[in-house]
This record gives sequence, structure tokens and C-alpha cells, in this order.
Amino acid sequence: MSNAQRIKFTIKQDGNVTEEVIGSSGDTCVSLTKDLEDRLGKLENRVYNSEYYKSVSTVDDSVEEYTHDSEGC
Repeated sequence: MSNAQRIKFTIKQDGNVTEEVIGSSGDTCVSLTKDLEDRLGKLENRVYNSEYYKSVSTVDDSVEEYTHDSEGC
């Protein structure tokens, strides 16, 4: 299995963006996406899955999802 970190974006028809971080553990997903989120605009919601709360050394994959309203960007 690859240890590469990936960020998957889904842009919905209403303009909302969902972001998923794959291959990250603990709070590294937050630091990995901070610059992107700052450029996208106001963060409406952040959802952490169970991988966020696990130790960095024991996790292979992590997914972070949030909804972003792209209006005003």
C-alpha cells in the first residue's frame, strides 16, 4: 500500500466543495489542507472520521470531509 497523501475534491452543482484527505493520520490532514482552505474562503463545516483520533504511527489512511460555500470567491 502506498503512503502517499492525496486530497480529493468534489464540486457539487450548487457550488459546494467537499474535500477528502486520504493517506493522512491524526491532525496532519488539517495542516496539509490549511493553505487550500484559506484560499477557498469560509469553511462551513469540518467532519473528522475515526482515523483523525488514532495515533499517527498506527494509521494508513485518513479522510477529512468538509463543505465549502464557494460564493464570494
